[in-house]
Amino acid sequence: MRVKKRVLVTGGAGFLGSHLCERLLSDGYHVVALDNFFTGSRDNLSHLAQRPDFELIEHDISFPFFIEVDAIYHLACPASPIHYQSNPIQTTKTSFLGTLYMLELATKLEVPLFQASTSEVYGDPLEHPQQESYWGHVNPIGPRACYDEGKRCAETLCFDFWRKFGTRIKIARLFNTYGPRMHPNDGRVVSNFIMQALQGEPITIYGDGRQTRSFCYVDDMIEAIVRLMQTDESVTGPINLGNPEELPIIELAEKILEMTGSQSELLLKPLPCDDPKVRRPSIALAEQTLQWRPRVVLEDGLRPTISYFSNFIDQQSALLGQ
Repeated sequence: MRVKKRVLVTGGAGFLGSHLCERLLSDGYHVVALDNFFTGSRDNLSHLAQRPDFELIEHDISFPFFIEVDAIYHLACPASPIHYQSNPIQTTKTSFLGTLYMLELATKLEVPLFQASTSEVYGDPLEHPQQESYWGHVNPIGPRACYDEGKRCAETLCFDFWRKFGTRIKIARLFNTYGPRMHPNDGRVVSNFIMQALQGEPITIYGDGRQTRSFCYVDDMIEAIVRLMQTDESVTGPINLGNPEELPIIELAEKILEMTGSQSELLLKPLPCDDPKVRRPSIALAEQTLQWRPRVVLEDGLRPTISYFSNFIDQQSALLGQ
């Protein structure tokens, strides 16, 4: 009988991590999810809890961890400004120490490591769209630096391990991703706008709303991550993963108001420090290397996302009514 390959997913109880665990299980892997539940939730994985090929371990990735696996998907790190700025020193430790310990584990076991980097390594970019060759425009001492510079340092560690030890690395720079299981209070525009619209609250827009973002549905992102890990050892990344379709924030708000039927008003507030004005990936490398391009259009991705948050609000209301 063929023994299933065992894979480790750090941050496995988070938004992206839980979807990745599902996908890897459906692909026939034995999955071990690691999470400290700072932003992740057991509820995201409750439907997998009884499976014999799934394990969930509570652990803080900024401390060493050992397990025998055949591959490592390293996603652990708070990814929204509200969460990563709430404890910036811990965010930096998670990015640096967490990646260090996972690289040491991957090197010891001689297994590949996927590193979830971010579009934030480009900072508030002067190049548009952003290509992998762009070094970025980052404020190293600003309030977002704990995440931006933490992820940049994590990429540095990956390549130093690759050069010194031949560690098999796969680095992806993930751009804005949305879908069911996003944290309802993570402060990101998709979750913020949907929650506010469904509850009849003002839609909070920072700046004038003309700053742009590109939104990739979670299923498309997971497909790209899986394809990257299937490439041969010569493919190290970094590779941009995201949707190249660019949208002003105010148009996203109007789209969500239309789809929810909400009468919420738009409320403009000052733009936070170092908040990027534009964000759009060049995905030419991903198209060439992975034969991948996002397939889910915004409206089709927003429908299940809105449904998820609507159910979440109903469940919370029912609990409060008990």
